[in-house]
Amino acid sequence: MKKILILLCVAAISLMGVEQKVDGEKVFDKACASCHIKMITAEETKKVFKTLKAPPMVEVSGQLKKNIKIVEDIDDEIHRAVVIAFIKDYVVYPHLDKSMCQAMALERFDLMPSLKGKLSEEELNAVAAWVYDFYVGKKF
Repeated sequence: MKKILILLCVAAISLMGVEQKVDGEKVFDKACASCHIKMITAEETKKVFKTLKAPPMVEVSGQLKKNIKIVEDIDDEIHRAVVIAFIKDYVVYPHLDKSMCQAMALERFDLMPSLKGKLSEEELNAVAAWVYDFYVGKKF
C-alpha cells in the first residue's frame, strides 16, 4: 500500500502544471458516458437505479475526493493531482483492493472493465482532470 501511495504521489507531482490539449469532457462522452451518467441527483438516481450500468460520475468524483487523503492539511493542487493519478490508474487497472465504491455499489455494479489500450495517455490525463474539475462544488 505504501508503494502504491508513493507511486501515486510521484505521478501526481509530475502532472502538476501539465497543459491539457484534449477535451476531457469529450473523452468522457466517448469512453465513459455509455455507463456513467454525467449528472444526476441522488433522488433521481433512486428512481432509475435498476437501469443504471455504473455509479453516476458525480458520485464517483465525490467519493474519490472524500476518500483520497494524504495528510490533514494537504494542498488542494496536490490533492487534485493525486486524485487524477488514482483515476488514471484505476480506469486502466481496476481492482477490488483499490475500489472506493460503497459496498452496495460494488454489489450492484461490480468492478468497471479495464480501459487499457482504449485511451491514449493524453486522453487519460484529460478525462481524469475533467472528472475532478467538473464536479467541484457539485453534490450528488
